[in-house]
Amino acid sequence: MQDARLDEIKKLREEIERHNKLYYEKAASEISDQEYDALVKRLQKLEHRRQTKKPVYRRAQEELPLADSPAEHVGGAPLKDFKPVKHSVPMLSLDNTYSQEELRAFVNRVQRILPDETLDWMVEPKVDGVAISLHYENGVFTCGATRGDGATGDDITENLKTIKNIPQTLKSKGDKIPSIFESRGEVFLTKAGFEKMNADRKAAGEETFANPRNTAAGSLKQLDPRLVAKRPLDIVVYGLGAVEGTAKQMHAHDELLKWLKTLGFKTPEWTRHCKSADELLKAIEELDKIRQTFPYETDGAVIKLNSYEQRERAGFTSKAPRWAIAYKYAAEQAETKVLGILITVGRTGAVTPTAELEPVFLAGSTISRATLHNEDYIRKKDVRVGDTVTIEKAGEVIPKVVDVVLTKRTGNEVPYQYPKTCPECRSDLVKEVIGKNQQGAVWLCPNLRCPAQVRGRIEHWCARGAMDIEGGGEVLVSQLVSKEFVRDVADLYSLKLADVANLERMGEKSAQNFLNGIEESKSRDAWRVLYGLGIPHVGEGAAKSLSKHFHMLDDVLNASPEQLLEAEDVGEIITQSIAQWAGDSRNKDLVERLRKAGLNFKSELYKPQATAGPYAGKTFVLTGTLPNLKREEAAAKIEAAGGKVSGSVSKKTDYVVAGEDAGSKLEKANALGVKVIDEAELLRMLG
Repeated sequence: MQDARLDEIKKLREEIERHNKLYYEKAASEISDQEYDALVKRLQKLEHRRQTKKPVYRRAQEELPLADSPAEHVGGAPLKDFKPVKHSVPMLSLDNTYSQEELRAFVNRVQRILPDETLDWMVEPKVDGVAISLHYENGVFTCGATRGDGATGDDITENLKTIKNIPQTLKSKGDKIPSIFESRGEVFLTKAGFEKMNADRKAAGEETFANPRNTAAGSLKQLDPRLVAKRPLDIVVYGLGAVEGTAKQMHAHDELLKWLKTLGFKTPEWTRHCKSADELLKAIEELDKIRQTFPYETDGAVIKLNSYEQRERAGFTSKAPRWAIAYKYAAEQAETKVLGILITVGRTGAVTPTAELEPVFLAGSTISRATLHNEDYIRKKDVRVGDTVTIEKAGEVIPKVVDVVLTKRTGNEVPYQYPKTCPECRSDLVKEVIGKNQQGAVWLCPNLRCPAQVRGRIEHWCARGAMDIEGGGEVLVSQLVSKEFVRDVADLYSLKLADVANLERMGEKSAQNFLNGIEESKSRDAWRVLYGLGIPHVGEGAAKSLSKHFHMLDDVLNASPEQLLEAEDVGEIITQSIAQWAGDSRNKDLVERLRKAGLNFKSELYKPQATAGPYAGKTFVLTGTLPNLKREEAAAKIEAAGGKVSGSVSKKTDYVVAGEDAGSKLEKANALGVKVIDEAELLRMLG
């Protein structure tokens, strides 16, 4: 029994970590929030989190410490393209529920912590966007960061500066602006802006974006702020982080929202005060009726204690405050009929089934197709042509078939026979088992010249995450391949204006823009070339890791598996895939043709092995306003010397660097006997 529990815990941890990476780092969720939350709750139950504080499961020298569980942490890890920013006050996530009974239990739980006290609850819309922090020094915006893993996020300051509703300088209406001020909120893509973006992309024959939340997250990951400025991003601010120096004294959340508004921030347009669970449920129902009128997607309601003093006494868990919870609305579902099952072939040769449906309106759009994942999924659900099925949008994003409505089956439904040949090139399909436990399988077309694979590889090469060639969408690529102007990505660099301009829905201006994009792509960094090549298992993250470790693309392709393994986050599957791909004579020829076309094979991400500085192992804390250096500049100098910058003072702190209006951190340093220095002493120490 114990072994079975341990196996399930391991499997759940791996699955949750994979979904965390997809959601937080790649902005590409595969499952609904409700399905994700069910996985986390199952893991929490198995780990006995409520009964035991620090359980450790062991078997034959194998152990699973509770501290390693993804159920104990905020989901995302910081990205590696931006400078890390450590949050002096952690950015925690919220516990959540879909159940009225669980909401009542939450209210009762807080009431037991605060017996005989009147609880004033605040309800706000839960914006479906990207959590960020905004850091101001003496009223001037100096740094903006993502939540990341809750302790460390990514510096996206320049991208956030393009959002007009983020004030660059705080307004002052009588109250003195604190020397250090950090507000927190949610960046989102407006629904109207998202629809216009997709309409424009569809008209240009380009692939449309999946949903506003993922598009907002992807926008904030852009390395060029000029691209971010073109996106209709907005923000709602609802909280505070670190504050130092003279500040307006507030005792409740509603006071904070009013103050944030006077400072120039956009705050939630709808809030409610509630005194009981019944009033909370009534407010949640009211919000559900009007949330479609908001300019952003909202997937629930945030409930939090209004009183700061009560919040402090209610406390926190390692992951979330005990005084707040998110109530999420269940994903909308609809019933419709399966008219047929369509098979598509991707760039890797993977064959994917899609259900063609009677059009049905669901969650704001008309759905006529839904994913069926693979052959095993069809068999497990027993989906037949003619069946009435329940569909929903996974995470309100990707339509999928949830279940067959067996009570509506008439006997005329036709079981689906999975094809044995490729629908594009008629090659015999081969079956490849996937998963660590040999569960599930995917059918593959082995013909690398299959038109569907060629189209997929070229679309992948042109995509924003790869070579970012404007105009290289599905419609144009399909024509280029069908007319045999392009057989692989290297052929793009030999295209002539007349060839492109004479295609359907293309004119000379559009054709020239496309060719200009191809020319511009020659200067893209080497990691984009590596990712764009479409080597199996080499995703965007692996391409960047390899490009940090190797100076040239040739170094990656010529490296031994042992050398490749030295790169961060690169495992044996990736190394085997690169070796196999690079050893193919056709791929060698492709790389040489790209070189002759003038593409950049040099990595700007390359970082030679750093040596330990004179302050390796020493911990510094920055507090107050320094006379010359911004905090980020001071932190960079410390880290360059091998030191570590922390957001809080403890007995392990070696130095506190204090500036003007240093607050509680300076007091704590003096109380603990930690050495306090000023900017001049810091610069002298660092040489």
